[in-house]
Amino acid sequence: MVRGIDYGGMMHRAMQRLIADVLRAVAEEGLPGEHHFFITFDTRDPDVEIADWLRERYPDEMTIVIQHWFDNLEVTPVGFNITLNFGNSPEPLYIPFDAVRTFVDPSVEFGLRFESQPDDDEDEDEAEEEILDEAEDDDGGDDAPKGGAEVVSLDKWRK
Repeated sequence: MVRGIDYGGMMHRAMQRLIADVLRAVAEEGLPGEHHFFITFDTRDPDVEIADWLRERYPDEMTIVIQHWFDNLEVTPVGFNITLNFGNSPEPLYIPFDAVRTFVDPSVEFGLRFESQPDDDEDEDEAEEEILDEAEDDDGGDDAPKGGAEVVSLDKWRK
């Protein structure tokens, strides 16, 4: 029996490796210039490790922003650890790459989407453009509080 080439799975793993490489560089050298990341992940993934109060507040998915303050960023082959500040309370998080749904760097209009909704009739390119446009409009700006993590809900951009 001839098996086909799993291009979708190969692209998925390549995009996860790209995110891992970016985060490794940031862990070693810090964020260059205006780069910052919006990372949305599935909080229902059994390997996600977040505080109980965060899981209660975000039972399905959560978006973190890696920008002004983060600590203990460590990247493994299957995920990453990071400590973010939520209201002057540092919280450690572990996010496996399989739980990541979107990765956006609005400073350079770059974004990846790992999973589309089954009822989503919208073209993937249009959806990615919309995420980038909205993230660019809502990137915190100069009046964003420094020293705090920001959780951004992307629900308002879904159709």
